[in-house]
Amino acid sequence: MEWDNDAELFNIVRTELYTAVIGDIMDKMGLLHQFLPAAIQPLRRDMFVAGRAMPVLEADVLESTDYTGNNPVLKKSFGLMLEALDDLKKDEVYICGGASPTYALWGELMSTRAIKLGAAGAVVDGYSRDTKGILELDFPTFSYGSYAQDQAPRGKVIDFRVPIEIRGVMVNPGDIVIGDIDGVCIVPQRQEVEILTLAIEKARGEKLVQIKIQEGMSATEAFEKYGIM
Repeated sequence: MEWDNDAELFNIVRTELYTAVIGDIMDKMGLLHQFLPAAIQPLRRDMFVAGRAMPVLEADVLESTDYTGNNPVLKKSFGLMLEALDDLKKDEVYICGGASPTYALWGELMSTRAIKLGAAGAVVDGYSRDTKGILELDFPTFSYGSYAQDQAPRGKVIDFRVPIEIRGVMVNPGDIVIGDIDGVCIVPQRQEVEILTLAIEKARGEKLVQIKIQEGMSATEAFEKYGIM
């Protein structure tokens, strides 16, 4: 292990790693369902996110002024969204799922608050809005794209810091979320040291193989010698 704390770890991730090499390692370990849907993409192609998951559970809830149900959370505007946002810690990723991807789950004011708290980024199984503002803030945001339709009358956060599932991918509090132009993957916390150590080794090996290929080595010979391609 080449790091002593999260700050050092995420610096290495940002400097040396990318989702493809991490995904390759998890595949070899039998972790075959760690990538979120391909539709979840960075708002700007060069955005990169790396941090600890702070999972947020959203649900489709029609806004009603005469709500007579039994859950007091559903009587609140946005449910527990504001509480979840304010609970973000340094290097955490607001990662939200559970609702139908038909409205925006992230925006400029949320990004502003997240930056103030030192959060690493936002990943939502839905849309984001206030795109111009988010891009000006340069806050790493991954979503289905830009769509202004608001969550306020359509959905509410019903819990946070709980395990969630996004299209078959389990996300637990504290898991590592890594996203780039090729998608977003979830590194299970219980296996993070092994996964990321092997990913660092592979990433460095790929650089060596690239040099050898540039020098004239064939792809077949490179794979036979280094086991990387």
